[in-house]
Amino acid sequence: EKHIVTNYRDKDRISFLCIYPAYINSKKTLAEGRRIPSEKAVENPSCAEIRDVLAAAEMNVYVEPRMYPREWNRDAQFRGRVRVQIKQEDGSLCQDKFTSKKDVMFYVAEMIPKLKTRTQKSGGSDSGAQQGEGGKKGKKKKK
Repeated sequence: EKHIVTNYRDKDRISFLCIYPAYINSKKTLAEGRRIPSEKAVENPSCAEIRDVLAAAEMNVYVEPRMYPREWNRDAQFRGRVRVQIKQEDGSLCQDKFTSKKDVMFYVAEMIPKLKTRTQKSGGSDSGAQQGEGGKKGKKKKK
């Protein structure tokens, strides 16, 4: 767990949003913690991927070694949450494109599939098939 930063003593002064990978995980249902539509979500995103995307967007971001309360799997790969600063201390936005938590989640979900680690692993048709499965699963659970 090299990527976990522990210097978050100054976070209390400024508001940092908290983003758990479950929020943008297409494999999760709304009851399991997904917060954006499954068709826009990403399959099993990691904290490192969320952090990389936001760091590349020049956001002030760090990872905390915390579990998502609704995550039953206690494995290291599911551990962690990302904190990101969208407002300065004076209340002004750090970046105009990120006005809310939703903006950040949609942006991260859009960018993670474009990461080199993702594009090398699977072809385009493969990810399309997996998204379809995710949608079906969601429909079954709703009934």
